[in-house]
Amino acid sequence: MFLVFNKQKIYSYIIALSTVAILFSGAKLFSNSEKEAIQTSASINKLLPIYSVETNEKKISLTINCAWNADDIDSILDTLSKYKVKVTFFMVGDWIEKFPEATKKIADAGHEIGNHSEGHPHVNNLSIEKNIDQIKMCADRIEKITGKRSTLYRGPYGEYNDTVIKAAKEQNHTTIQWSLDTLDYKGLTCDEMWARLKDKLSPGSIILMHNGTKHTKDSLDKIIYNIQEKGYDIVTVSDLIYNENYIIDNNGMQKLEKK
Repeated sequence: MFLVFNKQKIYSYIIALSTVAILFSGAKLFSNSEKEAIQTSASINKLLPIYSVETNEKKISLTINCAWNADDIDSILDTLSKYKVKVTFFMVGDWIEKFPEATKKIADAGHEIGNHSEGHPHVNNLSIEKNIDQIKMCADRIEKITGKRSTLYRGPYGEYNDTVIKAAKEQNHTTIQWSLDTLDYKGLTCDEMWARLKDKLSPGSIILMHNGTKHTKDSLDKIIYNIQEKGYDIVTVSDLIYNENYIIDNNGMQKLEKK
């Protein structure tokens, strides 16, 4: 009788412990699932800039950030003219103030001018009001010299978050990143830059370059030649992107929305 009683008691303990373990495991699983759902939801709702464009046409955009000096602008414009291509220059407001003649030369040559903030701050640390001020002041400078207000925005250092993108939208600007980086600002040679591009170039790519670097002006000729040899047309960002009925996927690729 004593042994039977202890066996029953042991069985009861085992069942009770198993139940607790199952409940604890289920609660943990629910917690993890809930956490994943929250993360997925946050990822879906996160605002993204355009890194590249989905297109069947063999066209890409070459973009040049202007934030330092203007010593190489004439050389860059000569090369662009030689190949009859138009590119998009993203200019900092301070740069425009220092080099108004260079800004006007670029605009008069038919190139697109995008907004790169007023003073090149770390925009992720700014409030929406200060981000709006940065974009608006730069847009005012562009309009004063060219007669046209900018519609494209690229954050300094490639920074962006929901606040930055919302500020750009409030100022009627589309936020643009890049899918290919030449790293020209690190002093790479022409061959080193092209090595970074040649196997990754694809329709809808957006390439990042800068003026005022060691090798950009001397490398631009060969880079454009090589791009065209691969059968690509070089167009401005505005001629590459879609203006309506589009989505931006999780990789930052802009696509026409399927109906």
